[in-house]
Amino acid sequence: MKSYWLCFSWCAIVVGLSMPLLAQQTKEQPAGKTRTLARLVWQDKESQTLRWGDLQRTDNEWKLVASDVPGVPKLDTETQSYVQMEPFETSLIAGIHDDDKGTIGSGWIALDLGIEMEAHGDHFHARFVRQPKVVHTQLDTNQGNPAHVYRYGNRIFIANDAKNGFTVVAPPMASSTKWNATFHSGGGNHITLAAVADQWCYATWADREGENTGRVDIIPMASGSSQGGRTFKLPSGGLHGATTNSGKVFFAPSDGICMINGDGKDVSPESIQHISLGADAESGKPYRTGAFANQRNWVLFQYGTGAEAALGMIDASKPKPSLVRLSIPTEDGLSLSTPECITASNGKEVAWLIQHRRGSEKTEKLIAVELDPNGDKNFIDAKVSGTLELGPSDIEGHSGMHEIAILPNRRAACITNPGDGTVWIVSLANLEVLAKLSVGGSPTRVVAFGG
Repeated sequence: MKSYWLCFSWCAIVVGLSMPLLAQQTKEQPAGKTRTLARLVWQDKESQTLRWGDLQRTDNEWKLVASDVPGVPKLDTETQSYVQMEPFETSLIAGIHDDDKGTIGSGWIALDLGIEMEAHGDHFHARFVRQPKVVHTQLDTNQGNPAHVYRYGNRIFIANDAKNGFTVVAPPMASSTKWNATFHSGGGNHITLAAVADQWCYATWADREGENTGRVDIIPMASGSSQGGRTFKLPSGGLHGATTNSGKVFFAPSDGICMINGDGKDVSPESIQHISLGADAESGKPYRTGAFANQRNWVLFQYGTGAEAALGMIDASKPKPSLVRLSIPTEDGLSLSTPECITASNGKEVAWLIQHRRGSEKTEKLIAVELDPNGDKNFIDAKVSGTLELGPSDIEGHSGMHEIAILPNRRAACITNPGDGTVWIVSLANLEVLAKLSVGGSPTRVVAFGG
């Protein structure tokens, strides 16, 4: 954990080049000193490029001036797209995917964000000293078509789906500007990854039938390790989702959640703990999830549909974790997003989820959950604390959804509305909309940096 605050999420803000964007708060206050709250880097879904801007405010207005990130490769908007992004210190890694298994051009790029962190006693302040720029481009037909990008410890992990493996990216050494990338075989098809203590990486196979159904590969990461990779199988396949917490590894197969100890040792069928999420009453099909979030020693995820939609929470610190369920009934035509978790500036632990459209024109909503109302570090008393109607999304495949980026002050967040080209600034304390910024385009993924 860094001593300065660095946050991110998957949303984007699309704005006209060098066009200032202003939004007034509802309560007029005297103009004051302009403050830079965060540096934003975002994806433009329409043009498939990266842009940046410093989010600023005075007492009564917000401002964002957008510019293209210099050196960003030009993508074919019909066949190539940006996927997940992960920050590393004052850098950013963004994955690039194509529509033909990586044969058109896929890979990743690294950005220097132009930020310096200045020490102030027990914390750091961000100084925005120069514009972001691309410092490394790895875009060709040999990168395996990444979809998932992760940060574990001091390294970035990029899943190379078409190559049945993953690339581990490390930042440049002090005397170099070159990012170091190493390929490892492990995982297959649509790969998800969980790395433990810079020692082991657990790489999943997405197969639903055949010899690789439920397969997970254990790949050693330790420098100089002579031990080869090993394999085990979970009770069900269709794996999509993996994470690590409290020395354990959690997987999202087609039936519930599976958990193992993340010690790198051989995994026997008896050592796999299965946590059921129930089943659909009509079809009998088991409930599942597709992604995880972490908050301290808790693993969080969404599952279920309609009246049975819920936020699931598991205390990973327990020897035999069990499911804590918070019901979040969701209208037909909407579905819950993966939670975004944060400890706000007031100390409250919060999760935000979004009810997204799925083949409907229903009004989409932000759902706020107070995770620990009584402050005892146990989420068993979690409760829905508020809802907020949002603007429309613009969902196409895995893009065009609303996304959330927590601002570095941990008092507010930005939420994108891809369907109407707006970004809202929303209070973490009470869901008050502090500003509505009209940015144009179709804003999706974004990361926010500062301190």
